Parts: sequence; structure tokens; C-alpha cells
Amino acid sequence: MGKALVTLVNPNLVHPPITPYALDILTTSLEADGFDVEVVDLTFNRDDWSTVLRDYFADRSPLLVGITIRNTDTIYAQQQRVFLGDHRAIIEEIKASTSAPIIAGGVGFSSMPFALMDYFQIPYGVKGPGENTIVLVANALLRGASPDAVPGLLVNRGVGSVDGIAMVGRPHRRRAVFSPLNTGTSYVRRSGDEYKVDNLRYYRSGGLGNILTKNGCAYSCAHCVEPDAKGTHFTRRAVEAVVDEMEALCEQGVLDLHTTDSEFNLAIAHSKAVLREVIRRRETDPGSALRRLRLWIYAQPTPFDEELLELLVRAGCAGINLAPDHVREDLLDDWKVTGRGRRYYDFDDVRRLVELTKMYELPVMVEVLLGMPGETLETMTEAVEQTLALNVTVAGYSLGIRTFPYSPLGIQLAQQCNGERTVPGLQSDTATDPIVLKPRSLCESLVEYERQFAFDREGRFRPVYYLSPALPESPTTLAAPNGRWVNTVKLLWDLVPESEHYRVMLPTLPGITEDDNNYADNPFLLRLIERGYTGAFWSHWPQRKQIMRAG
Repeated sequence: MGKALVTLVNPNLVHPPITPYALDILTTSLEADGFDVEVVDLTFNRDDWSTVLRDYFADRSPLLVGITIRNTDTIYAQQQRVFLGDHRAIIEEIKASTSAPIIAGGVGFSSMPFALMDYFQIPYGVKGPGENTIVLVANALLRGASPDAVPGLLVNRGVGSVDGIAMVGRPHRRRAVFSPLNTGTSYVRRSGDEYKVDNLRYYRSGGLGNILTKNGCAYSCAHCVEPDAKGTHFTRRAVEAVVDEMEALCEQGVLDLHTTDSEFNLAIAHSKAVLREVIRRRETDPGSALRRLRLWIYAQPTPFDEELLELLVRAGCAGINLAPDHVREDLLDDWKVTGRGRRYYDFDDVRRLVELTKMYELPVMVEVLLGMPGETLETMTEAVEQTLALNVTVAGYSLGIRTFPYSPLGIQLAQQCNGERTVPGLQSDTATDPIVLKPRSLCESLVEYERQFAFDREGRFRPVYYLSPALPESPTTLAAPNGRWVNTVKLLWDLVPESEHYRVMLPTLPGITEDDNNYADNPFLLRLIERGYTGAFWSHWPQRKQIMRAG
């Protein structure tokens, strides 16, 4: 028996299932400190989750309940599905079933934590990594003390008031600086244990495992929430710990691992060190399960040299998801930048890297974000033509960008609105009035500032998107806050020759068809899993017609 029981809940009801890595990370730290930890995973019980929760808490009295919010919504302009209502219903069932306080975290939660604590009406939250914070909270509760002084904790004071407890500052004499991350030890990954994350079941039900080599991001890409949600510098995990974890997953039969870093190749020296250790074990130990590893990575066009590519191939890389985002330099100048505002690649870097991958016959997907500020029919046409000419395995195009409170784009749009006017291009399918955002300086609280990016004034869900008003849409569409860029979607399909459709992901107007690249409950992805395919789903995309038709 440990010091006390902490229960962790996964409320994600979306399929194909995605392994709740965060709960393995939290479990590792809590167990290392002597707590018993149980995971109640609702992903595989999405039709009877309320019964599962009631039955679980009927004979358990945990000290603390943690819940991870991975996504607030689909973040996809053609299917603006919000998950927060489901999450709140689950939290309400937990409140009805136990008196234990609730603490929330996760990347989705961290994108607007003050507003979500107020919406969920929960006492505690953590923005960013929470593995050490939750241990301090649990120990404070165990002592009968208030956790209100725990570094990094968010505390709900009620009536729309949420406070953030500051991190410990500079070291003072022998006092160590608090870190929210555990970078030195391997996270414990399990399969088949009751009331733990079942990594093998997720692999068989979703086709991928996951691995984190570093946290945070020092770059400032306009649309991205990760630097704010995870930290504005790269926190590198110990190389041995990362590879131990990879090997443990492979030993359990989880052979396709996808990196969950913001981008694997940023902080490239560390990326190479991880790969060298994988290679060392693969090549010196004939019995190492890493010899069966299939590694899938997210990457930016730079930094990416031939040495990294060689190491990836030797380490068992199965494919690269490359994110050039666009081809036009004028659009990328304020879009894909370092923390100091400098561009860090151009499209020639993309061409060079793609040619290198062809030497190794390594599958590549390129992802393009269309609809950014300044996008026109001309720039969209150029982006499609030049990325199709790369002749990669798959080219994926999305249209429209979800805006969040602390992404550079979200901050900029709120400043342009200034609480007085809408900005052309602001859109939400559920908007009934023009979308007018306030900058932080005009809001009474962080709760108010964050809420406007997900809710309207009446409290209804209204996720905010941006689509360039310079695209060829009718004046009626552009004037409507819920206008849909129908003409642009149709033109985008027309830009791609029919002979290329098999290897291209395009947005679809219904937002949920076999041709659509949205993840949540996607018919093609579900068929893949049903038929036992593993690996990144894009790698099977060119065969989707045959896979969907197969009996």
C-alpha cells in the first residue's frame, strides 16, 4: 500500500484512440513518490462512461483526481467539433461520485487554462508539464494542508477568479529551483495492467505508440500554442531515459512510435544523440527489441542535414511528416519564425531535404497551411503547384487556422479588434454575431480574455478561426461571421489534377468523409485500424480507395 490513492482519468472519447501519454508521465512521478495510482480510461468506454465512473468510485476514496484535456476541439475549420461539453459532463459525474478535489492539465487545457477552470468549476489546474506539481499537490493534501502555495499551480477562487501561483525564482543558498519536469528518469510504460494506461491496446486500436524526447519550443510560429502551453525553451530529456522507454515499448509489442516533440529535429544535437543511442543498441545487441522499431517523426525543414537523415534511417525511421506550411516567402516572413522573429528556412530547404529523402526511399508527407493572413488565389495556387511538384508520398492541405489566446496570431487579432470591431476573416460556424475580440489589456481577468476564443457572450461554444478574406469568396460569405469558404474549397480541389488525388489530402465541405484528413472519428482511419494497419495513417493514404473497398 502506498501513501494514498491518486486517480487519473482520461476523458478523451475520440477514435481512433490516442495513447494518453500524459497519464503515464504523471503515474511515474506519483508512484516514485510512494503514491498508489489508478487510471480510469474512458476512451474504450465512450458509450457507457458514466457507468464506469460510478462503478469505479463506488468503492474507492482517492486523495486527488487528475484529468487530462488533450484537445479542446478538432482545430479543423471544416468540422468545428468542440469536446469541452463532453469533458464537463465527465467532470460533473466525477464530482457526483467522489469528494476528492480535481486537478486538470494537458495541452488543450493549457491553451486556455483560466477559462477552462472556470468553465469546469474545478479547484486546481496546471498549465504546462505537471508531473512534479501534482506530486506536491498530493503531498499537501495528504498532510491536510492547502496546496495553494505549490509552484505553478492554478487555484480557482470562485466567481470567475482564478489565480496562478508563481514558480520558485532563482536559487537561494541551498534551495533548488522548482522544475515542473522530470528529465532524468524514464517514464514507466505498461501494457495489460488493470487501471493503468494500456499501451499495447492503444497501439492495436490506434496504430501508433508515442515517445517524447524533449518538451517545449523556443520558436514563435504564428499559429502555434505549444511554446505557451509547454514552455518557451527546449527541455531535453536524458538520452538513456528516452531510449530505455522506447525499448520497453518495443518489448511490449508497440513497434510504431511517433515523436510527440513540437518537432523532432529542433535542438538537432539532442535529436542525433537519441538516434545514436538507438543505433548503438540495435547494432550491438542482437536481442534488443529496438531492432523492430519503426520510428515516425514530425520535422521542420531546418535544421536537417544529411547526417540526421542517415541516423534516422539506421535507427529504423519509417517516415517523416514535414511541415513547410507554405512556399511563399512573403507569407512565411511573419509566420514561421524563431523566438527572435527571424525566419529559419525557405522553400529551397524543403526541396533539398525532399531530394535527400528520395536517396533513402524514405516516405515523406508535406503539410501546407492555407488561408493564413495575406493568402490569395494566386498564393494558394502557387503553394499547391510547388508542393505537388515535390512528388512526395502525400501532400496535405488544410484551410483555415484555429486561433488561441496566446498564439501570436490570436494575440494579434485581439489587438486589431481592440474590443470595438471585427477583423475580416474571423469565422466560427456557430457564430451568430460578428466576432469581436478584446486584447488582454481591456479584459478584467485572464478568464475573460481566454473565454472569448471558445465561447460567445451567452456562453455558447464558438471556437474562433481565421481564413484569409482575400481568397475568392462572395461578399455575403465574407460578411457573415459563420460564413464558410465554400468557393475556396472547391477551387482547391480543382487545382489538384484528378490523377494526383490519390496522394493528396484536401479539406472537404462535409468535413468528415473518407477523403478528409481530419482525425476525429475519420472513416478511413477507423477502417485502417479495423484491418490491422499500423504506423502513421498518412503512409496508407495513397491506398485508401482500395482499403475502403476491401471486404
